[in-house]
Amino acid sequence: MTARPQNRVFGKQRRHHTIILASGDMVRHMTVRPWMAALAVCMVGIFSIGYLLATSYLVLRDDLIGATMARQARMQYDYEDRIAALRAQVDRVTSRQLLDQQVVEEKVDKLIEQQQQLSSRGGKLNALLDRAESSGLSDKSPHAEANAPAGKNEHAQLTAPKAIEKLLSGGKPADATPDNSTLGYVPAPETVADRADRVFSKVTLSLKHIEQDQLTRIRNLTADASGTANEIQVIMHDVGVKVPNAIASSAVEDADGGVGGPYVAPENVDQFEQSMADLDTALTRLETVRGTAESLPFRNPAPGKLVTSPFGNRKDPFFGTLALHTGTDFHFSPGEKIKATAPGKVVSAGWTGGYGNMVEIDHGDGISTRYGHMEQILVKVGDKVGRGGVVGLAGSTGRSTGTHLHYEVRENGHSVDPMYFINAGTKLASYISGLGAI
Repeated sequence: MTARPQNRVFGKQRRHHTIILASGDMVRHMTVRPWMAALAVCMVGIFSIGYLLATSYLVLRDDLIGATMARQARMQYDYEDRIAALRAQVDRVTSRQLLDQQVVEEKVDKLIEQQQQLSSRGGKLNALLDRAESSGLSDKSPHAEANAPAGKNEHAQLTAPKAIEKLLSGGKPADATPDNSTLGYVPAPETVADRADRVFSKVTLSLKHIEQDQLTRIRNLTADASGTANEIQVIMHDVGVKVPNAIASSAVEDADGGVGGPYVAPENVDQFEQSMADLDTALTRLETVRGTAESLPFRNPAPGKLVTSPFGNRKDPFFGTLALHTGTDFHFSPGEKIKATAPGKVVSAGWTGGYGNMVEIDHGDGISTRYGHMEQILVKVGDKVGRGGVVGLAGSTGRSTGTHLHYEVRENGHSVDPMYFINAGTKLASYISGLGAI
């Protein structure tokens, strides 16, 4: 068998591996080329790598799943914590808003109570001021007139809860739902309670000023009433009329006909109520003293008339000897009206010896007045005569040398100089209007 010539150009020819398969009479062969071997090797490598990866996955799967679940759990916990923080923040804001609303309502109720208390005090004070004015007193407080309009305006503005709510409606209330700035713990805007504190402080201060002004006016009036009553008592004491300091309380007891009852501890009385009670006591005392003065003959029976004969020892016009003149004579024209110098009851009306036609009026407290030598008597015994009431007409009856009025004042049955009472009435006229003349 001859050999094939070698290929000189490409060198020695590469020999391929051949796989021969024999089955009975049949013989098959397959040539294994290099690329097929490479492909087989690649397939084996891929399979091996896949096997190793699958094995690694199966080995590490539990760890990966556990890590993933743990991460998800941490994220869930973080979200839950965040949600809980948000809910807590919302609850705090809501609670604060509810608390602010409660605080505002409490302060509104307190202001309304103060306003009602001031209104009640104002009513009592107005009644006392009317009494003081009727007694001739005036509020000498330098700021009384200036503060009175302001006090009325403030009362008008605080007559209802809506007025206070109106004061609070100027700002923007805090939101119930927190925003980013609130959640970031940034100072929140002014709340209703903060604004209420500022408004209520201003209103409360204004109410305090009103209350203080009321107290000042009450104290001034109390001092004036007490001082006036003391001055009137001193003047009355100089003419022998005694008015005790406790006349106010005794007058009330006498009017009630008696007092009594079990002892009960006094209630807590604030400064204003005590001042009101002091003013009421002082005004009652002044009214009593003033009423006593007005009921006594301190007026001049003949204002502007000439005194023809004073009280005291004088030369008797009929006998020419020294005699006591028990009254004061005033010049009157015939038929001129004779008026009573104080209210009282007529205890004598008719001819009375040297008095001629004479009227005697009892004024109480042991004091009476006599009007003599009248031409005609216009009252009768038992009549009640008011201040300035006409009791008769001037004349010249009895022991008289001409038309005149014999005016006489008697204390406990004894005659006193009428000029003491007339001069005291002139002094009292500065405290009691219209007391100096009929």
